[in-house]
Amino acid sequence: MTQERALAILKTGANVFLTGEPGAGKTYVINQYIAWLEAAGLKVAVTASTGIAATHIGGMTIHSWSGLGVRDQLSAQDLDFISTNERVVKRAKAAHALIIDEISMLDGKVLDMVDQIMRTVRQKGEPFGGLQIVVVGDFFQLPPITRSGDIVRYAFESRVWEVMRPIVCYLTEQHRQEDEMLLSLLSSIRRNEIEEDHYTLLHEQKDIAYADVEPTRLYTHNADVDAVNNAKLAELGGSARTYKMSTMGRKPLIEGLMKNCLSPQTLVLKEEAMVMCTKNNFEAGYVNGTLARVVRFEEGYPVIHTVDGAYITMKPTTWEIVEDKKVLASIEQLPLRLAWAITVHKSQGMSLDAVEVDLSKAFVYGQGYVALSRVRSLAGLKVLGMHPNALQVDPRIVTQDKRFHEQSEAAEEAFVSMDEKEVADMHERFLVVNGGKVPKPEDIGATKSAYERIQKESTFALTKQLLKEKKTISQIMKERGVVESTVWAHVERLAADGDLALSDIEHLEPAGWTAIQKEINAAIEKHGTERLKALYEETGEKFEYSLIRLARVEYTLLNGETAF
Repeated sequence: MTQERALAILKTGANVFLTGEPGAGKTYVINQYIAWLEAAGLKVAVTASTGIAATHIGGMTIHSWSGLGVRDQLSAQDLDFISTNERVVKRAKAAHALIIDEISMLDGKVLDMVDQIMRTVRQKGEPFGGLQIVVVGDFFQLPPITRSGDIVRYAFESRVWEVMRPIVCYLTEQHRQEDEMLLSLLSSIRRNEIEEDHYTLLHEQKDIAYADVEPTRLYTHNADVDAVNNAKLAELGGSARTYKMSTMGRKPLIEGLMKNCLSPQTLVLKEEAMVMCTKNNFEAGYVNGTLARVVRFEEGYPVIHTVDGAYITMKPTTWEIVEDKKVLASIEQLPLRLAWAITVHKSQGMSLDAVEVDLSKAFVYGQGYVALSRVRSLAGLKVLGMHPNALQVDPRIVTQDKRFHEQSEAAEEAFVSMDEKEVADMHERFLVVNGGKVPKPEDIGATKSAYERIQKESTFALTKQLLKEKKTISQIMKERGVVESTVWAHVERLAADGDLALSDIEHLEPAGWTAIQKEINAAIEKHGTERLKALYEETGEKFEYSLIRLARVEYTLLNGETAF
């Protein structure tokens, strides 16, 4: 199924299972759908099965969002407690759609419990209390973590999966790997048709074809990763630079972000250190998984040299938990981690340039497949070890995957037979019933891929133009289809580059600004402009971060201070 067809099905409001091989574009489709819902005036809850996946999408774990937390059982007392939790009730009743990413790692029992909570909170007997449910992922990826001796119960084996009857949208396009031999190998693993020739092919992968590149090693255990990274860093000469993570928001949410962020709380770097980018920034020229080497430090920030030959100055970025376009918590750190080694688990969702894989200790279904599907081509793959069962996948997944293909093909045939007006009417009916309205194309901020947007316009120039038109931060967020912190990052970059005048942002000043600015400026004089949290705390935590950022930008424009 194409991305366009899957998006058309999602817009009908039907429950959907969006799946496909790594690189098929699942995240792209979901981002388009979220933008469409928000432009239509509907609220969408974006969650994931794990904390790491949640940081990638700027959402919460489904456990946190639903109020389930760490419970592995749901008693009547638990249900009563959760259904009186004001935050849970508010978000559950406000949502029109619920997205759960990385569904492969969500235990079927948990999905049933979330269903029970939503029916109770929303006081409706339909699956998930009448919410549209969109589950996203690939069951050939890592399975749910279970207690020793427990049998894995996949989400599609839950009771509610059978009841909600999701339409399967199986994406068949490929946007990550261009190596036909690698694609053939991965397809064979998915069909459980691995032969001796496949093992021979992998055993022959003894060298990385890229010159002057030290590949990232993938291990199945954290202990191996830490040992390699610490030893390699210690071998380097020169002085070390230390970068500590800063935070904002409620402590439990911050702790969740910190635990699952791929960048460490304390990052120690030296020149010649191998690093990996941990977030997408198409504008700056790197993505989650970009491999590079630290070549120098400029004004305190590391300059990296990527596999593609680019030199990029890496500055801090944020990871956020966003609900209803409001930032509930955020952490700030350089989007880097040491990259001599990483676990297979943490590599899920990445596209890596050069990889050394040690699968000699592979201990669960899917680890071999996840590791091999991270690399873009065999030219960037070196195999260090291979357990005899490393490429095995769960036979239950193979059987179910055939059904998913069949169900997806049937869904596509049904939609192909419908004319465009009939489909458009279904889209409009879904929106109107939920209190929304059909958005105009220009109202949808994320209908193009990031790559397409970058090719056609400068994202910073567009933000600058909107500021000159006296648009507020909220209006820019809506028009651009981005969160508040992204807009402020653009404003700060424009100010630092000298592309912004004070007159461009004066309309953002609230009533009583003179007194507010005076107090924040006093904090800036004491702490400098670099650390937002220090300014926030120095002013008694009484000003929102947006006001502090506005004062900091104006201070920069007036005084030439550029250390954001």
